[in-house]
Amino acid sequence: MSKSLNEDLLRLSKPIRESLSKATYTPPEGSNVSIKSMLLSLLSDSITDFSLCCAALASASGSTYNQLFWVPNSLSVAAASAFKDLSKAYAAMVVGGNLELIKIGELDVDLPNEKMLAIHLIPQVLPLLKDRIKESAIDKSIDGHVISAASATVPVAYAVLAAYQFRWLISQVDYPHLGKVCSLVIPSALTALDHWSSEVKGQGMVSLIHLAENVNAAEIGWYEDVILDACCQNVASDDEIWEHVVQMSVLMVTFTQKSNPRSIWYEKLLNEMLSHLERQPRNKERRIAWLQHIEPLFNGLGLILVAHFRRLFPLFFQWMHADDDRTVLLVLERVKTVVKLTWIRNSPHIERLVDELVSLYKEAALKIAREEIRKLVLQTIILIHQSKGSQFKAAWDKHKDDPDLTIFHHSFREQQLAMVTQ
Repeated sequence: MSKSLNEDLLRLSKPIRESLSKATYTPPEGSNVSIKSMLLSLLSDSITDFSLCCAALASASGSTYNQLFWVPNSLSVAAASAFKDLSKAYAAMVVGGNLELIKIGELDVDLPNEKMLAIHLIPQVLPLLKDRIKESAIDKSIDGHVISAASATVPVAYAVLAAYQFRWLISQVDYPHLGKVCSLVIPSALTALDHWSSEVKGQGMVSLIHLAENVNAAEIGWYEDVILDACCQNVASDDEIWEHVVQMSVLMVTFTQKSNPRSIWYEKLLNEMLSHLERQPRNKERRIAWLQHIEPLFNGLGLILVAHFRRLFPLFFQWMHADDDRTVLLVLERVKTVVKLTWIRNSPHIERLVDELVSLYKEAALKIAREEIRKLVLQTIILIHQSKGSQFKAAWDKHKDDPDLTIFHHSFREQQLAMVTQ
C-alpha cells in the first residue's frame, strides 16, 4: 500500500475510532460476544479490515438486531462516508499507476471511483464472510436426514455480523459491474440463505434481490435453478423475510419467463406460498406483501392458474372483505389479472365470485377507498361478462333487481354501451 493511501486510511480511521469508542454498548444478556470490541479491532492499517468495519457500522442503520441496534445513526453515516472517501483515494492510486490493479474478469479501471474499492474487495472479502457464516450453520448429511451443528461453539452473532457486512458491501456495486462477480456473490448469498438464523437469511435474501436488480439474464442464468430452489426452501421462513422471499421469487420469474419458461418452478413456488398463506390467512403483512408482488408469477403461469383456482379463490374471497382497504384493492387487482389470463374457464367459482363482488360493492359504501373499490369491482364483473356469457347471466340474474345496486346497474350499462360503440 502506498504511503499516501496509508495516510488517508489513518486519517479516516481516527474519527471512526473515536465515535465508536464513545458509543454506548451493552452486550445482550447471556452473550459472551462484544461486537464493539470486534469492530474496534478492525480499525488497523489494513484497507480490508477498515472496509469491513465501515460495512458493519453502515449496515447497522435501521437494524433492530440486538447486536447492532446500539450503533448511533450518526456513526453509520460517518462510516459510509469514510468508506466512500477511501474508495476515491484508492481509485486515484490505481488510476495514477501507483497501486497494482486487482483485475476481476473483464473489470478494469473503467469503474466509477466510489465503486472501485468495493468491487476489488469482493474476491478477498466474500470467502472470509462466507466461512464466518458457515461456522454457526447447520450441516445436513448427504442423505439430507442427519443434521449437526457445524460448530456449536461459534456464536451466531458472528454470522449475523458477516451477513450484514456482506449485504452492505454488495449494495455498493450496481449495474453493469455487479454482473461480473455473480460467481462470487451468489454462493455467499446462498450460504446465508441456508443458515438457520432469520437475521442471516434476511441479509442473504436482500443481497440476492440487489443482485437480481443489477444484472442481466445471461449473467445470472447459470444459477436460475439453485436460486429458485432456495426461494422455495425459504417460503416458510419467519415473517421478517417473507416479503424478501416473495420479491426474489418474482424477480427470478421475470428473468426466466421470456427466454426459458419454467412453469414447474413457478407452480412449485405458488404452491409453497399458498400453503403458507392458507395457514395464516389473517396475517395482514404477509398477504399484502404477496398480493403486491405476485403479479409477474401469475403472468408466468398464465392458463396454468386454472389448476390452482381451488386454492386461490378461497383466499381471494376471504381477503375481499378484509378490514383494510389496501388488501381489498390489491386482491381486486389480482382477481382482475386472473380473470384476464384465464377467462376463468368453466369454473365452478364464477357464481361465488359474482356474489362476492356484488357484496363487496355494497360494503364499499362504508370504506374510505370506496370509489377505487367500486371501479375495480365494475371492471372485473365486465370482464367476467365478456368471457362467460350465459354462465355469467345465470350468476347475475339473482342480483338484477337488487335496489341497492341501482347505481351499479347504471354504470354497467354505460360501460357495455361504450364497448359496443367502440
